[in-house]
This record gives sequence, C-alpha cells and structure tokens, in this order.
Amino acid sequence: MIDTSIIKDFDCGEESRLINEPKGMFPATAATQRDRGAGPFKRLILRGATIIDGTGAPPWGPVDLVVEAGRITGLVNVGTPQVAIKPGRRPAAGDHEIDCHGKFVTPGLIDCHGHVGTPYHGMSGSVPPADYVYKLWLAHGVTTVREMGSINGLGYMLQQREAAERNEIAAPRMICHSYFPAVNDRIKTIFTPEQAREWVRRIKARGADGVKFFGAPPLIMQAALDEANRLGLKSGCHHAQMSVTRVNALSSAKWGLTSSEHYYGIPEALFEKRVVQNFPADYNYGDEYMRFSVAGQMFMQAAAPGSQKWNDVLDQFLELDHTFVPTFNIYDANRDLMRARRADWHGAYTWKSIWKYFQPQRGGHGAYWYRWSTQNEIEWKQNYALWMQFVNDYKNRGGRVCTGSDSGFIYQIYGFGLIRELELLQEAGFNPLEVLRAATSQGAALLGIDEDTGSIDLGKRADLLVHQCNPLEDFKQMYGTGALRLNDATAATEWKKSLQYTIRAGVVYDVEELLADVRALVDSSWEGDDSDRPSGR
Repeated sequence: MIDTSIIKDFDCGEESRLINEPKGMFPATAATQRDRGAGPFKRLILRGATIIDGTGAPPWGPVDLVVEAGRITGLVNVGTPQVAIKPGRRPAAGDHEIDCHGKFVTPGLIDCHGHVGTPYHGMSGSVPPADYVYKLWLAHGVTTVREMGSINGLGYMLQQREAAERNEIAAPRMICHSYFPAVNDRIKTIFTPEQAREWVRRIKARGADGVKFFGAPPLIMQAALDEANRLGLKSGCHHAQMSVTRVNALSSAKWGLTSSEHYYGIPEALFEKRVVQNFPADYNYGDEYMRFSVAGQMFMQAAAPGSQKWNDVLDQFLELDHTFVPTFNIYDANRDLMRARRADWHGAYTWKSIWKYFQPQRGGHGAYWYRWSTQNEIEWKQNYALWMQFVNDYKNRGGRVCTGSDSGFIYQIYGFGLIRELELLQEAGFNPLEVLRAATSQGAALLGIDEDTGSIDLGKRADLLVHQCNPLEDFKQMYGTGALRLNDATAATEWKKSLQYTIRAGVVYDVEELLADVRALVDSSWEGDDSDRPSGR
C-alpha cells in the first residue's frame, strides 16, 4: 500500500501530484503566454481548397472556406476541378486569406489519450515544459487532446485548459480526465462505494470533464461509473493487469464506461478456456520486462477471430455503444525495438531527459528493455495481428474507434506518436478515409464535442489543417520531419511534408515556426552534455 498520509486533506484530483512531488518528480512548467499563432481574425478565408470533411465523405472542391470569429460561416463551391475559377462566384475578401489552391483542408486531429508531459521524466533530468508538448501537438495537427489522468494535478490542468480556451497560450483544446485513486499498487484513497461517489461529485464540482480508471474493486468502480454517468462525466479505463481479473473491459462497459484504452481487458473478455491469464510461475508484475513481455501473449490465450465467442463479445460491445481507443503506437516498439529507437525524429525533437528515461532502467515505467528478444518481438507481432483484427471487426460492425497516442513513454514522442497511430490504423484494415474519420469526427463524438468540432461543417469551430498535398495518399508526410523521397527531376533525396498550417479556433499556426521552436527547446536541453544525444533530423 502506498503511504497516502500526506494527502489526508487533498483536493480530489491532486492525488498523483501530491504523491510525486515529495519524490522530486514535479509537473511540467506550465505555459504562460502565446508566442505563436496569428488571429483569430474577424474574417479568415481559405481560398480554393479541396475539402476532406472528416465524416468519411470523399474529397470535394475547389471550395472557399470562410471563418468568422473562429467559426466556419461559409463553404462555397467556387468551380470545377481543372477549370479556371470565375471571380464572381467567390466570397468577399477577408482580413486574412490563405491560398489553398492545389491544397487540402481537413479537420484538426483529436488525440483521445494524451498527457501534458509526465513528472516521471524527472527521474532522468529536467521535465520538459508544457510548451514543448503543446507545440509538438499543434505541429502535427492536433487541435484537441483528452488529457487522461491529469497527473500534473487537476488544478494545473484546469488552469491550462482555460488559458488555451482564451488563446492565451499556444495549445490544443484540452478535455481533462482525473485519475481515480482506488488501486492498491498505484494510489488508493477510496475504500467504499460511497467514497467513490463523493470523489466523483467533488471532481465534477472542480470542473473535470471525466474520470480515468486503472480498475478498482467491482462495487467501488460500479458506484463511481454510475455517479459519473449521472453527472454527465465521461470515463476511460486502462484495465491494469492487477485489477482486470475482477473487472474486464466488457464488465466495465456494462456499467457505463465510455471507452477502453489500449487493449487490456479485451482478451480477458474473450477468454474461453480460462478466467485468468496463464502467467508464468516466476511472473512478477513489479518487473517491467516481465510485465510487458507477458502482456504480449494475452490475445493468443483468447477466443479465435470469427469464433462464436469472438462475435458475441463484439456484438455486446456494439450494443453498449462502447468506444475503443487502442493507442497502437505506444506499444509499437515491442514489435521492432530498433525501429522505434532509431526513428528519424529523435535527434532533433526528443528532449534530453525523455531520451534518457527511455533507456533500460529499473523503476522507470516503460523502460523495460533489459533483455528484449526476438521471441518477445514475434509474440508482440502476433498479439498485434489479433488485436488489430478485433478493432477492425468492431469498426466494420459500426463501432466507434478513436485515435490516441499516450506519448512520453516507450520511445514515442508527442505529435509524432499520433501520426504513427494513423499509420497503424491503416495497417489494421482501416482505409485512409476511415482513419481520418477515427481521428476527427469519431474522436469528437467520444468526447461529446461533436456539435462543436471534429468535422468541417457550417457553424462549427474552425479547427482545421491545411495540407500541401493529399494526406490520404501517405500519412508519413504528416510527420514533423516529413518522409524521405527521391526527386527524379534533381536525382536527389528530399523530405516531403504535408502539413503547412494548423488552425485552432480560428488562430493560424505556421507548422514550420512551431517545429523550429521545438528544435530550439530540445537543443537547450542537451546543451553542455550531448554525448548521448541520438542522431536524426
């Protein structure tokens, strides 16, 4: 049991912060000002764009898109492809315009599982500032983030959320979920169903948008979910291995859980020949290598794809209108460690303490590369094949699947991780339009903000991305580094990039300016000691 005596008089939602600070692990320095972004403008016009609206509808254009006071007020079809546009068809001039002829406009991306840094990076040096995280998100087209856990403290997150809403800082919109402290091996301050209800009422009163679970004793979790639903709070759960035998993903979905994060709890709902995973006799959850290596075996112990059990479980989740946020990217290194460790972006965009935190170390969550083997990677590839089939089958039945990154661990970096998630959804069987839909309108529906954002519709907030080329052709070009390509005209290689501008609530951010700021921040983190700095762009 973790000593919680220091938080006897805590405010609900501050438990993680108050446990971490005495250990020397402090929140990221909060953002305090906006030094990038133009606008919002009285009248912003994107001229001649091809629109991909995020609903699954195919591209159309050319369109002049009008934004007034941060909202979309005009979508004017101004011509026919390959035919000159007649000036008389176009909306009147704006006080700021962007030439989008030959370019593509999509909704901003929604990261349904993000963290504004983590105090754990303080184990390896200075925690990067919030500006580092926010600018990486914006530079990769992320205009909304569901902060899953508010580990920096709910008060911290609420302040940053409001500053972002007022455009006082350069940051995405934030939806704040607070960690539910009822797990023995993490933080436990809740011991009865009534305490659970009272805790939920208190975070609602403070302004939280939802609850992040790692599991809990069944009666306690059921009470918390009932209270959250009664109060209109959303919920998500990482069904941690220490709790999942009592509450799997289907159990919690039946109690009203909004979304299941990662994949934990799904295989357990699919078990046919056991009720508890068949752990090795020498298993110890406290050993991070053991924890993650064995976690790659779970789907192989579950019902086979297409079996009666498999189909029954999918149908039950669908009937409950449950949502999956798989975060495929955060465990991607388990399939090919060398690829993740040598990613193009680490040299220029990975903060020093994060890079050092990623290295094998006892006691560092997700730093479990003590003896990662060929067999481990094979098992995780097999696990992914089954996991991806489950998620794709759910999507094909009409179930909601959304994008999330969980970056800051396991060689995944903010922003870059979400673009990798787009690639992995395509690998799972989603076509590119389905991928974009998962990352935009489906995410907005999960968060309950689909009347306001998530698609390009009249009246909605102007959360938009301007792409220099069609993102549906190659998601790799959305990485901040771009993707290496051969230019046949020059016989030279070049880094091709898609994203040019991120527009959040009508404020226009130049992606190259944001990336330059991040590179400068990262350079400062390595100043004076760059002997271990990774190579790359």
